[in-house]
Amino acid sequence: MNLPQNFVPAMLITLFAGLATTIGGAIAFIIKKKSLKALSVGMGFSAGVMIFLSFTDMVPEANNLLSVHFPNNYEWITFAGFVAGLLIAILIDYFLPDHVDEQDMLHPDTPSRRNYKIKRAGLVTAVAICVHNFPEGMATFFTTTQNITLGLSVGLAIAIHNIPEGIAVALPVYHVTGKKRYAMLYAALSGITEPIGAIVGMFVFGLFLPQVLVGALMAAVAGIMIYISFDTLLPLAKEYGDWHQSLIGILSGILVMWVSLILIGG
Repeated sequence: MNLPQNFVPAMLITLFAGLATTIGGAIAFIIKKKSLKALSVGMGFSAGVMIFLSFTDMVPEANNLLSVHFPNNYEWITFAGFVAGLLIAILIDYFLPDHVDEQDMLHPDTPSRRNYKIKRAGLVTAVAICVHNFPEGMATFFTTTQNITLGLSVGLAIAIHNIPEGIAVALPVYHVTGKKRYAMLYAALSGITEPIGAIVGMFVFGLFLPQVLVGALMAAVAGIMIYISFDTLLPLAKEYGDWHQSLIGILSGILVMWVSLILIGG
């Protein structure tokens, strides 16, 4: 199998975009370990980013990719993919190991139960972001192989997206363990799936139509991100602060991503 044109810059841009999650992991260290208010705002911010990107970026992109091959029913396929993503997230949530002592279940406000819930939020979010970044890696890689300038713009946009995602992963882990290396490890692993997605895509796209594969994945990823936001991030944001603090985080996440997309688009 011959390597595609612009292979080296495509891999470098994809790697840069994926590992931008480590920047978010580093930012998480600035937030004081005992500051639950900061945790509330941070999780609200991450939820705002995920919700905004799902409905303004992921779903429209899924429609665009699917409409090439399914011009008459692509919206229904996108809808089906979104629902499939919700179901996948529910299964991930259901089958995630739940090692909680009986006393923690009887007293959910105890410190051990609180730490468990925060750490679990980081793990579940990391899984969702790994799935999210996989098709993004494919998209960044193949865009760059065709047009380096366009690929760089896409990679930069995705890198900006990945910074708050790194915060969403690292902040809960650092809050519970107090160890920077664990937080950075989780943040890095959540982003490394982008270059992995590029490598896998380079081989499988010889057998499958990229529009069909990436479009379906985009819709499913949007469903996963919406579920994680409403099931995990928003409840914890409210629990560890108050609703106004959570709302500040949510609106900040939406506005920051909106401005970043305008700047990238311009």
